[in-house]
Amino acid sequence: MDFKLEVARLLAKAADLPLEDALSTVEIPANKTMGDFAFPCFRLAKVFRKAPPMIAQEIVEKMEKADFIEEIQVVGAYVNFFMQKGVYTQQILSKVLEEKESYGKSNIGHGKTIVIDYSSPNIAKPFHVGHLRSTVIGNAIYKIHEELGYHCVGINHLGDWGTQFGKLIVAYRNWGSKDAVELNGIQELMRIYVKFHDEAEKNPLLDDEARLWFVKMQEGDEEALTLWKWFYDISIKEFERVYDMLGVKFDAYTGESFYNDKMAPVVEELRDKNILKESEGAMIVDLEDKNMPPCLIIRKDGGTLYATRDITAALYRKKTYDFDKCIILTALDQNLHFAQFFEVIHKMGYDWYKDLIHVPFGLVSLDSGKLSTRHGNVVLMEDLLHQAIGETRKIIEEKNPTLENKELVSEQVGIGAIIFNDLYNGRIKDVVFSWERMLNFDGETGPYVQYTHARACSILKRAGDISLENISFDLITDEASIDICKLLEAYPEKIMDAANKLEPSVVTRHLVAIAQAFNKFYHDNPILSSEDDVRKARLAIVVAVKTVMKEGLRLLGIDAPEQM
Repeated sequence: MDFKLEVARLLAKAADLPLEDALSTVEIPANKTMGDFAFPCFRLAKVFRKAPPMIAQEIVEKMEKADFIEEIQVVGAYVNFFMQKGVYTQQILSKVLEEKESYGKSNIGHGKTIVIDYSSPNIAKPFHVGHLRSTVIGNAIYKIHEELGYHCVGINHLGDWGTQFGKLIVAYRNWGSKDAVELNGIQELMRIYVKFHDEAEKNPLLDDEARLWFVKMQEGDEEALTLWKWFYDISIKEFERVYDMLGVKFDAYTGESFYNDKMAPVVEELRDKNILKESEGAMIVDLEDKNMPPCLIIRKDGGTLYATRDITAALYRKKTYDFDKCIILTALDQNLHFAQFFEVIHKMGYDWYKDLIHVPFGLVSLDSGKLSTRHGNVVLMEDLLHQAIGETRKIIEEKNPTLENKELVSEQVGIGAIIFNDLYNGRIKDVVFSWERMLNFDGETGPYVQYTHARACSILKRAGDISLENISFDLITDEASIDICKLLEAYPEKIMDAANKLEPSVVTRHLVAIAQAFNKFYHDNPILSSEDDVRKARLAIVVAVKTVMKEGLRLLGIDAPEQM
């Protein structure tokens, strides 16, 4: 039974309202003394031309009282509903226990394809903490949509093309060596890249030389492409090591270079449709009618740009995957770029431009300022992960030195702490990177949620064989038990809400709420020492919480250890 829906049905009938209107108005009161559900009557004042408290009273007088409702009260302009607690706990817990890991799943997305473009680090630059947000937010959005039945395609649109590679080639030829690159890999590439920018400030001609090398790459110059491929292979090896640690996988690695041989037909199409215009030697699409600067397609020197490649990528993805939505995750400061190239696709006559969605997120910065690979001011992702694992291992050695699989649990908890910390924040917010906050194992954190799951596992292990047949649900009507059931009931809705808003923090924060409610339940209610019927009923709550917490963590890309 969907209690909110059933309450809305009663209201719709009594107030002669469309069911959708009644359902959208029903709310859950913040104050528990005001009932399990409430219906505010303010919006009906204009319709019925009466004071809201009078409307509320009339609705209650006309309403049929259902078996699942214990009491209906009128408080001012509100109609408050109190559920029969035994019926309520039975409905919620039975559903979770029956559906197990499938609880919260849906087929709403069946037959629909969603392309998700996320992570997208730049080749020849280290995978640093600034890449964390796109990677873990994208991975969670992928898993959440998959839970709702969508066919998801995860794409890593690598930054593997552009003038920066001209800069790197110039840097390598001037200050690098094959031995140093083979010995130190991406760290050496970063060193010479930083060196280039330092030297270019003193000698601007280096920038011109870099642009010429990029043009050579575009024209297929053997030396330029050999160096580029070498830099690419070194980078991918490091990236995949980090992705393995984070538990992140992609269905396709199609970076910017993938579209090199696909851009010419797109540029030609823009010409044929009279969208492309010349401006000071460059080729642009004029967007003045949309109050935007022009979208630059071809530079004066004939080079392509991000927009050229992104437009080509969108057309390729539509043709290849026939997506219903294409979600692209990048930093908030790229909003204009996406608005421009989406509008170019609109001008090309493709009505699916509206299915292209830019999902922006805030930046990660150091306490000392903004991250910058140009000046080497970065925290490497791999170092961060190893640091988190090491710190977790110290805590385990201190608090539970006899724990089995200490190395594995340290990885699960340490890496989980970093992912959870990022996903707990709303994605649009900037995050100031702090070691202390990342590795805090108290409060609203990943380790707290993981520990709560492990606590549930420990209770069930000590309980031994458990029968979940013929449970007396009317024995679990205390406030702590009802609070958990309400949160479990809301879990599928939270998954849907997270998908609709493209906001994994909706799930993250709900897991914290479940963990807090479970720990209160554990504190208030003896479980294993209770009489048999009460024990069985309370163990049903433990099983339900364990199931939902493990699945919820999985949607965020986080493991749920059974011991900590």
